[in-house]
Amino acid sequence: MEAILQCDRVTRFFGALAAVNELSFRVDRGQLYGIAGPNGAGKTTLFNLLSGHVAITSGDIRFNGEAIQTLPPHRICHRGIARTFQIPLVFGSGTVEENVLVGAYFGRRVNLPGMRFDRDTHNRVDRALELTGLVEKRRGSAHSASVFDKKRLMIASALATEPELLMLDEPFGGLNHGEIDELVVLIQQLHGTGLTILLIEHVMRALMTLSERVLIMHHGEKLTEGTPDEIRRNSDVIQVYLGRQAGAA
Repeated sequence: MEAILQCDRVTRFFGALAAVNELSFRVDRGQLYGIAGPNGAGKTTLFNLLSGHVAITSGDIRFNGEAIQTLPPHRICHRGIARTFQIPLVFGSGTVEENVLVGAYFGRRVNLPGMRFDRDTHNRVDRALELTGLVEKRRGSAHSASVFDKKRLMIASALATEPELLMLDEPFGGLNHGEIDELVVLIQQLHGTGLTILLIEHVMRALMTLSERVLIMHHGEKLTEGTPDEIRRNSDVIQVYLGRQAGAA
């Protein structure tokens, strides 16, 4: 398989603390790759390194074979990487549609002069809203949207950039069981289009259902990596992360 993302000994220090420590892994094109680990394991810091929001201390990050670790976030987005965040981030003064329009316009590889929104931009907004089930809510206020709708809105805004790699940071956090099931189906549908997805998640039921391969982080390092079945049976994972939940994962 062809690697779309490859990390080699990626490290980030905050003072004397190694939040991510010599982490190496690869994500193949078209794969749904899951990342889990206890709080403080370095998962979100890793996403911040991959998206350019935080600079790496050392190591190498390659996307489609090209080094991206020195690029700013907007350049990484233009290369084809889009992400969501743990806490829903939306432009509360705008509508659902306007939020997605921002992603469609500013996430594109080549921006038009001024603030003209051409037909291609609007087509990408329409497609993102349709994929995430938000068409009927497009005129609604982003600020007053439910947590579930804000989660879907972040995904729609990311999809509007037409990414090759979609990074989802704990998309199931704060959702009830029914919403989790609905979002699992949505992510499966997105993956079914051929989109590569990198997923951080604490809800192990969802992570194990979705992922083809799973990386477990602990203290900023790789504890283990494998298929969901291999992860379920790994005694180190059970001890440091899953604990009594292992049988229910």
